[in-house]
Amino acid sequence: MTHSVPVHPLVSPWGRFGLYSFFIDAPEPAIVDTGIASSPADGMAPELEKLGRNIKDVRWILLTHGHIDHMGGAYALWEMTGRKAQVVIHHDDAALLRSRRAHVDQYMETRARYLNDPEGEEQQMGMANQVISGEMEPQVLVRGGETLSLGGDVTVSVHHIPGHTAGSVAYCIDGQNDVFVGDSVQIHGAANGFPGYEDPVAYRSSLEYLRDTVEPNRLFLGHPYRNAAGEAYEIGVSGDQARHVIQESIDIESRVADAAQRYLSDGLRESDSPYSPYAAVAEELGYSGDPALEPSPFFTTMHGYAEQAGVVQ
Repeated sequence: MTHSVPVHPLVSPWGRFGLYSFFIDAPEPAIVDTGIASSPADGMAPELEKLGRNIKDVRWILLTHGHIDHMGGAYALWEMTGRKAQVVIHHDDAALLRSRRAHVDQYMETRARYLNDPEGEEQQMGMANQVISGEMEPQVLVRGGETLSLGGDVTVSVHHIPGHTAGSVAYCIDGQNDVFVGDSVQIHGAANGFPGYEDPVAYRSSLEYLRDTVEPNRLFLGHPYRNAAGEAYEIGVSGDQARHVIQESIDIESRVADAAQRYLSDGLRESDSPYSPYAAVAEELGYSGDPALEPSPFFTTMHGYAEQAGVVQ
């Protein structure tokens, strides 16, 4: 690649979150992640107009993973391109693009067992219907290792980085090493103040892979992820700070893993705590957030450690 490809953040609000999408201004323009159903029309289109770009010209929709706040707007954005854009997602998260019900099933299999909310399933289905713009079949399924051509000499490499979800991927603009990781670098978490990942072993391995193999020049995060003081990192972190953010995420996972492994060695401990059956872990880590506040990263993460310890199935 003979010149730098511009990258423009496209920020959409949603409740307590800032939803980050990114416009890659290539010959075949791409948008990384799509926010929720309203994001393309209410956030992306007007921001692209300010840049002198038209959302109809987008030819690639690159999804880092299948959570609703990253793929909920995919169908709407695809429609706005005249169905000319190619929607890309990893094979292991594709079911979440194909089916709203898949999101509810995922909730019922994990978080629902801890939240004790009799209306939880109905609420999850209602949210999926509201914020996912449509069910669809992706045009391109990836597994990691692919190279996508965005026209001219602009290419994007696909890296499989499971952990946050089974099908999480990073997209890297070749030649300038701008890397889009979605939610695969959690640091201290975003709005809920706790890092969220489904598979602790895969999450740590993916962080080490990003640090040692991908080595981002600029690292683009999927939300306003925070440091120990609760301050959000900038949307794109560069150079040494990018490496620091990845290393900080590794160090935090180590602390969580140490507490989880010690307290889970004797099995689950039920109590009247809102953090039950992981109250001792929350206490040791000093976590005082609301574990019932969706997306409940505390229970998602702790369930992963419990599966790893063999105390839940």
